[in-house]
Amino acid sequence: MQLSAPFLSAASFGRLLALGVMTATLSACNVSDRILAIGDEPALSAIQNPVKQKDYKPVSLPMPRPETVVREANSLWRPGARAFFKDQRAARVGDILTVTVAIADSAKVNNTTTRTRKNAEDSDLTNFLGYENKLSQVLPEGVSPSKLISLGSASESTGTGKVDRSETIKLEVAALVTQVLPNGNLVISGRQEVRINYEVRELLISGVVRPEDITADNKIKHSQIAEARIAYGGRGQLSDVQQPRYGQQLFDVIFPF
Repeated sequence: MQLSAPFLSAASFGRLLALGVMTATLSACNVSDRILAIGDEPALSAIQNPVKQKDYKPVSLPMPRPETVVREANSLWRPGARAFFKDQRAARVGDILTVTVAIADSAKVNNTTTRTRKNAEDSDLTNFLGYENKLSQVLPEGVSPSKLISLGSASESTGTGKVDRSETIKLEVAALVTQVLPNGNLVISGRQEVRINYEVRELLISGVVRPEDITADNKIKHSQIAEARIAYGGRGQLSDVQQPRYGQQLFDVIFPF
């Protein structure tokens, strides 16, 4: 048996081979790390400067023109000051404020889709200028002119989707001021890790806040954070068991059907 064209080109085969080698290497490294960590608690991340993180990017937003501060002679009051005495709330890079996260969301969505399609095509030559009986001389024996072509197709698709979500999160996390924007707004970034037995719970939060929204006790609600990014999850033995195996995840990505 001779094929007119190969199933895979050299470039496609090379990419497939490279993907297989990379997957095998990553799996081997991950397996060896997990074997060495058997019996140990999940390691906590080291305290690092958020600005020097690999994925950290300074915030750039439209800003008004800076206003020149006019200082009055022989006056203890500075224009624009919020209080006569020193303000203890976070205002500079490196200051710390407390973020209160209180989320109670719920959503229900039901979707149903039904599609049905049927096609049929028939073609015969029962009357072809009187030559319909001569077709047996051209076509194989046993061919009936009345049944030359008969095509049919049928497809049916039914889809049902349901989402019933309920989330309740109530936490407090200390965040660090990493940037002061020209208009005075503060860019904050906070990270909290708590280890319970063999499971680490992580809370990440970042965004932009107004100094005016910070309360007298140096706290702010998560709903007052612009461009808020809040992530709450975990890692450890329980989270690992709840995840599909790497082979199954790879199969779900590359299998087209």
